[in-house]
Amino acid sequence: MANKRERQATILELIRAQPIGSQEELRELLEARGLDVTQSTLSRDIHELRLARVPTADGVRYGRADGERTTDDTPTLEALVPQLLTRIDGVSELLVLHTPPGGAQPIAFALDHAPNPDILGTIAGDDTILIICRSIEARTRLDTRLRRLAKKG
Repeated sequence: MANKRERQATILELIRAQPIGSQEELRELLEARGLDVTQSTLSRDIHELRLARVPTADGVRYGRADGERTTDDTPTLEALVPQLLTRIDGVSELLVLHTPPGGAQPIAFALDHAPNPDILGTIAGDDTILIICRSIEARTRLDTRLRRLAKKG
């Protein structure tokens, strides 16, 4: 039985080497390498490694949410929003984005890593992102920008 560090290193090696679109696919690849991993252990590893499913030229695949590149493709807000944004709601300085399951993390990552003085921070779940803006005017500007990006898709 491999230890946690070896298992997680193998996971990173696999996602760098090929497109992996689901936990089950990743689990099967680990099993082929002699690592018998339960779904709960794999979910915990994915969370600890800060992996997220992101759209790429190869389709949706796992990638690092902390900025480490796993491919030459680094999804941008312009690429993600038209594909993943389903609804926007806002009140005061808060903006809430809705996505399909698994879509919130990649958008939040792109928001967090794109320079934008209007955003204080984001909190993302599986299909919802809370954006805290600096002011009501900042929320309005960001809302308008995201709606424009969503229509380009």
